[in-house]
Amino acid sequence: MQEVENQRETAIIVGANVKGSRPLLNLEDSMDELVLLADTAGIDIVERVTQAVSHIDPSTFIGSGKVKEIIEMLKESKVKTVIFDEELSPRHQRELNKQFGQDVKLLDRSALILDIFAQHASTREGALQVELAQYEYRLPRLTRQWTHLARQAGGGSARGGSGGVGLRGPGETQLEVDKREIGRKITKLKQDLDLVRRQRSQHRVQRRKSGVPVVALVGYTNAGKSTLLNALSDSSVYVADQLFATLDPTTRRIVLPSGRESLLTDTVGFIQKLPTTLIAAFRATLEEISEADLLLHVVDGSHPNVLSHIEAVEDTLAEIDVPTLPRILVWNKSDRYHHDVLPEITERGYVAQIQTSSTKMSGLDTLLEAIETSLSELLKPSKLLIPHERGDLASQLFQVARVRNHEHTEWGIIMEVDLPPSFEDIFDEYIIK
Repeated sequence: MQEVENQRETAIIVGANVKGSRPLLNLEDSMDELVLLADTAGIDIVERVTQAVSHIDPSTFIGSGKVKEIIEMLKESKVKTVIFDEELSPRHQRELNKQFGQDVKLLDRSALILDIFAQHASTREGALQVELAQYEYRLPRLTRQWTHLARQAGGGSARGGSGGVGLRGPGETQLEVDKREIGRKITKLKQDLDLVRRQRSQHRVQRRKSGVPVVALVGYTNAGKSTLLNALSDSSVYVADQLFATLDPTTRRIVLPSGRESLLTDTVGFIQKLPTTLIAAFRATLEEISEADLLLHVVDGSHPNVLSHIEAVEDTLAEIDVPTLPRILVWNKSDRYHHDVLPEITERGYVAQIQTSSTKMSGLDTLLEAIETSLSELLKPSKLLIPHERGDLASQLFQVARVRNHEHTEWGIIMEVDLPPSFEDIFDEYIIK
């Protein structure tokens, strides 16, 4: 076992505190998170380098003096990887690659997260999304040094893949050929993902017809969403105590206290400084959140930076244009709390705040009651006149709505129901105004 451990890559991490900036996490906490990301990617951190700067150096990000200091560290420690806590611009990467030398692998936070996603994508959709994000990240940074993104979800090398690079035209440089090839791959991946999006949209339409409400789990990575999904649905979705353990959306049925059913969907976890290319590539998956009736925002209540995590998730939801949906704030991991009083969150408009421990199975009944109450409040009291010849619609109402009263008359069936919002358009012409 010790031999396997010794084969892990080692790295130096670098972070900068820029005067006047207001990051979600302070520098030390952000570097701690970067250590966890590196560990998830199979990299051990041997040194931390931090720098307070009045502004980002346009050439080296941290200034030439600090770069020389890192070069000396690399020589002394024999480490061959440097990871920056921020996303580096193409110019920064080119200059730092030049100064560190060809034998040093340079990563930034975005590339590290993309590499983790590439390792964890287990479905074709996940692989497509990660591969697209990698290519879009790589295109403006195209050089001869692509080794840090060698692990691809799609399975081909960055230059060739399965299709090859193709022949150069007269006067064309290899770099131009490579850029054109990557552009072609990006176009093809977007077409494939559009097909996935359409298929997913069709599934959602069928799901809507069933009348079963949808609850989506959102939260910072490693907040315990998958464990909560397992606890509420008595299922066995893969769970690990690491960042981004699961990427692909998983949906399970849960039974509410009244006996009604709901669908509970787990989605990819969020993190501060999530690469924009990754958000764009995962849009098809993240649309599952927009189509939900209710969001469960799951947080690790024991984490010292829980308030920053909440803000990071809410900022990402706003970035992907999630509509104003009712939200329940789930303070998870209550068995690990080291404080008696939880922070009070009022400005986000959560309809309920519930404490749970997914591993200890505590607070789950209270959470299910809050889910049912929140979904019930979305129902619209309506009175409908269903023609006798449309008995199929009456049957559908018994399945998708809460029927309070129904009466057969000579004009049709008069039904008093609480109607889900998604069915208002379908039954609009039968509503008695």
